[in-house]
Amino acid sequence: METFFLKSFKDAIKYWYIPLIVGLLFVFVSVVAFVSPEASFLALSILFALSFLLGGFSEIVLAIGNRNQIESWGWTLALGIITFIVGVLLLINPAVSTLTLALYIGFIFLFRSIAAISFALDIKKYGNKNWGGLLTFGILGAVFSFILIWNPVFAGLSIVILIGLSFLFAGFFSIYFAFQLRKLHISAKKISAKLKEKYDSLMDEIREEWIQ
Repeated sequence: METFFLKSFKDAIKYWYIPLIVGLLFVFVSVVAFVSPEASFLALSILFALSFLLGGFSEIVLAIGNRNQIESWGWTLALGIITFIVGVLLLINPAVSTLTLALYIGFIFLFRSIAAISFALDIKKYGNKNWGGLLTFGILGAVFSFILIWNPVFAGLSIVILIGLSFLFAGFFSIYFAFQLRKLHISAKKISAKLKEKYDSLMDEIREEWIQ
């Protein structure tokens, strides 16, 4: 993932709260999986599908709406598209087997976990003190994703718990991501118009030097 910073300070970050909503949604789904693991597997599959559809669509809106502000908007767009596609596949065929559901969710959360780990290492370079917590969420998410993909022999309740844990760590990452966006949103609003103009002028000069 590219280092996360603003392309321009002309405009504040739009829809910074979207990852927060997605994160809370994923945490809610994980709680449902923990509290009612004995629920109908079909019902849980539909719940997973709907959460992926809403989460993926929201992230697509976030990425496109901030493509001129956020350097790493492409990663966010990719996450949104993949999440949305998996949601569509699950909704079309919610009566999938336990193995198929584990593979779907395992791959999507593995991708999201790798993105979280990369993001954590990037912000570490810039002195952000919260990188350790994000790295932990990413590693834990990757571990459970690997289990779902490579060793989905955990039948019945066990597989639901593993899926719930994957949703939980993905939710924590999205919530953290939202608060980082909020900080940038607030910072951009505080910067004066004159300083924004100087910053954009400097960035243009740097890009011209790189091209030469």
